[in-house]
Amino acid sequence: MKKTRITELLNIEYPIFQGGMAWIADASLAAATSEAGGLGIITGAAPTQWVRDEIRKAKILTSKPFGVNIMLMSENADEIAKLVCEEDVKVVTTGAGSPGKYMEMWKAKGIKVIPVVASVALARRMERSGADAVIAEGTESGGHVGQLTTMTLVPQVVDACSIPVIAAGGIADGRGVAASFMLGAEGVQLGTRFLVTKECTVHQNYKDKVIKAKDIDTDVTGRGTGHPVRVLRNKLSREFLKAEKEGASAEELEELAKGSLPKAARDGDVQMGSVMAGQSSGLVVKEETCKELILEIFEEAQKTIDKFGGLNG
Repeated sequence: MKKTRITELLNIEYPIFQGGMAWIADASLAAATSEAGGLGIITGAAPTQWVRDEIRKAKILTSKPFGVNIMLMSENADEIAKLVCEEDVKVVTTGAGSPGKYMEMWKAKGIKVIPVVASVALARRMERSGADAVIAEGTESGGHVGQLTTMTLVPQVVDACSIPVIAAGGIADGRGVAASFMLGAEGVQLGTRFLVTKECTVHQNYKDKVIKAKDIDTDVTGRGTGHPVRVLRNKLSREFLKAEKEGASAEELEELAKGSLPKAARDGDVQMGSVMAGQSSGLVVKEETCKELILEIFEEAQKTIDKFGGLNG
């Protein structure tokens, strides 16, 4: 089960990605994930020089492959797209748009390109544009979300594409990994579970809020703006949803949310900060190292699969 087209494509031991979470996924987390056998990912949703510095730190911390996630709607997306070539990054994941205009440049540098998709149509488009794999992310995930659930999205993307599919959204333990493989995925991406690893430098208040969360403790804000975001419920999310319901303008909503993610992630304000986390928060109950997380998840996944007769081959 550990060996799939994803492990072969990226030369990693376990088919697991750590999500490239904005304001959170730095060199410490990415390198620890890669050292543990997965694919660590540094967020590109940050100032260009910060991203360059984190890439260089990660190279000191690990000799194993790691990636950079590029939010294509970011103001400095063009700069980050060039930066990954200059810094010889092996893998790029993308979100919030199509990476088509960068594909030739990345391919010339031998970079593996793996976009996040929320629909079959986008997955097909990414395959046609030369993507090496896609991450099919369901609405259960934290942060920016689509409409389809992981359970429905993943098998439809698998059926529609010949390239490998990584499942994401709502996966936090070995049972979720096993289920993803049953749906046809060849890898998984986890964000919320990695938030509470010891190597993650997010504020402890943020980690504690995730660990204490129950199954029904997330809200999705911004559906009316076209940019829905899943967060853990707090004073900010309640105020945002109230403002949306009362017809606040896009500008007013943007002002309300301005700077709220770093407020939570760096300053530890988990009441007026945006605590992005997925519906799997209710499954996250402890802080552990990236290595412990990965070993535990794949051991549980294998036991789950074996319980029902195993996988052929």
